[in-house]
Amino acid sequence: MERQITFRQAINEALDQEMRRDPTVIVMGEDVAGGSGTQGEMDAWGGVLGVTKGLWGKYGDRVLDTPISESAFIGAAIGAATSGLRPVVELMFVDFMGVCFDQIFNQGAKFRYMFGGKAVTPLVIRTMIGGGFRAAAQHSQCLYPMFTHIPGLKCVVPATPYDAKGLLIQAIRDPDPVIFFEHKMLYSLEGAVPEEAYAIPFGEANFMREGRDVTIATVGRMVHVAMEAATMMVDNRVDCEVIDLRTTSPIDSDSILESVEKTGRLVVVDEASPRCNLATDISALVAQNGFRMLKAPIRMVTPPHTPVPFSDVLEDLYLPDARKVATAVCEVMRYKA
Repeated sequence: MERQITFRQAINEALDQEMRRDPTVIVMGEDVAGGSGTQGEMDAWGGVLGVTKGLWGKYGDRVLDTPISESAFIGAAIGAATSGLRPVVELMFVDFMGVCFDQIFNQGAKFRYMFGGKAVTPLVIRTMIGGGFRAAAQHSQCLYPMFTHIPGLKCVVPATPYDAKGLLIQAIRDPDPVIFFEHKMLYSLEGAVPEEAYAIPFGEANFMREGRDVTIATVGRMVHVAMEAATMMVDNRVDCEVIDLRTTSPIDSDSILESVEKTGRLVVVDEASPRCNLATDISALVAQNGFRMLKAPIRMVTPPHTPVPFSDVLEDLYLPDARKVATAVCEVMRYKA
């Protein structure tokens, strides 16, 4: 039986193995050492949710606690990446992107293009996304569409511990800037993960479930919501195909179109705000390149266009869930031209 570890442990193991393999890999961010090296070393957090715990004891000064200045340490990491290091820098919550976004989209993302391919920026920015944690409007957003929009950035949204490890190793080895989005509600999720290092290529979707009636395309935590909905629909004799896109840039357009050609119906589930998000992008892709394949209008399951509520009841109402996805599947199945 394959060993089971958590999503959090898978990320930690990927960092550990890559730091051991490549001495140019460094880790930076607020509290990533978390007090290590002081009298509180044994109680060091290793980041706000303990993802980098234990790395300082193995790698010392290659694990750098930074001041609370995202603009400064993200900029420093981008500079370090152009100078021969491979920084993995933690932007604690994606909601804090506004403080340092110019460094990312106007500098790091453009260096290779502006210098004719001579400048590479092997940088990984790890950041937390997502609701359900009761962290309110400033710590619960899914802002990966904003980064996906920027040419020069690669965007990764893993859904399982296996993918978290393999995609992070690929990100660290990649010569370009990668934004690595970790849904905070997945950190305790367990799954089978090999002990050895492995890399998962970007731009290759994972067919989580084969089906013939409806394609459900999604990413991150919503993969598990989609799988739950697909299980619910078995009782209705509806066979759903669930695609985990894994990366939003590059995106596996071929797999989406291949699936829709088979099923003729598409439901896209996205935790990001509904305007100009991943769901609208995929819907446009299929409408433009696969319209004649469709047997029913595309359905998008997203939150409302509002900040994430703090109230338990309102946040649960805000987030896409299996019932909402199942309802959308029923709608496309009932549609008659």
